[in-house]
Amino acid sequence: MGGIAEYELVEGDDGGTVLALSGPYLVSTIGAIDHELRGLEGPISSIDLAAVSEIDTVGAWTATRLASAHKAEISGASERAERLIEALKNVRAEEEIAAPRLPVWERVPQAMGEKMFDARKGVYGVVGFLGALLVAFASLMRHPSRFRWLALVRQLELVGVSALPIIGLMSFLIGIVIAQQGAVQLAQFGAETLTVNLVGRITLRELGVLMTAIMVAGRSGSAFAAQIGTMRLTEEVDAMQTIGISPMEALVVPRILAAILMMPLLGFYSAGVAIVGGAFVGQFMLGIPFWTFLSRIQDVVPIYDLWVGLIKAPVFGLIVALAGCYHGMNVKGNSEEVGLRTTMAVVTGIFAVIVIDAFFAVFFTEIGWG
Repeated sequence: MGGIAEYELVEGDDGGTVLALSGPYLVSTIGAIDHELRGLEGPISSIDLAAVSEIDTVGAWTATRLASAHKAEISGASERAERLIEALKNVRAEEEIAAPRLPVWERVPQAMGEKMFDARKGVYGVVGFLGALLVAFASLMRHPSRFRWLALVRQLELVGVSALPIIGLMSFLIGIVIAQQGAVQLAQFGAETLTVNLVGRITLRELGVLMTAIMVAGRSGSAFAAQIGTMRLTEEVDAMQTIGISPMEALVVPRILAAILMMPLLGFYSAGVAIVGGAFVGQFMLGIPFWTFLSRIQDVVPIYDLWVGLIKAPVFGLIVALAGCYHGMNVKGNSEEVGLRTTMAVVTGIFAVIVIDAFFAVFFTEIGWG
């Protein structure tokens, strides 16, 4: 039966105000007048349901709520309406709908404990991903014809060649900043010429490869996570598995190898450009000729500083690529997960790189390369 839910305020036989409801009082019709019913002002002595053509639980709940709010009686109810009203008469909605919140001194340790407990899932996932990656490498070594050389070349271009402009600009500016700030501090001791030592050692040993890893994490690590994550959402990864193509071999291995191979080159390039930036500062601020600055680098920077940077670079590339591919392969659910996993890939990649760099610093100091 069609129709709309209506109401009318009329005068009762006893002189009181009667709220007469009419039409179907169903979940599909009551929304149009629910706000008006909630705004009715009393006093209302009775609620008449005689003209209600249909009623369901929501309609009965509305009548019961109105009766409770105005301390009114319900009259003219049909047999069905009486049964529903009888079932709902003891239901109250005054209870709090939000769960009680723990005090902060309990809530914070509990949240930290849950994070630590959930961290083990991440550890298990990373270990499992590393195992799958090793299996994929072993499989490709047994069957070299399955290796996707074109995919590797494409990733080498994206990770390495396409990153040269931004990494070059960043490194040049960093070299300028290091030389300028270092010269200001060394001038207090009359040792401005040691700016060459400062720029050469810190760029070749630390900042060149470290800043490059951070840039690669923000640029390529995020791209790995977004690309693979989108393929997971569109079920392309599942389709590859269905037709017998290993996603690890086709998607992950080329990206891992590209990052490992290109990071030493990018790190050396970054350090070189940073030294050039420092040489410009030496030319215009310190009175050190440009070519003299560059030639002095060979005399004051030990060769093992270069090897330290080149040894760390492929490790950083592996970490960044692993973070991006791991989080991309774990995308599930909806498109929001792609953004979340991409952010996690960048954050975890940069964090892991800095932690590993600290371990490298201690290790190389212990072996006499400090």
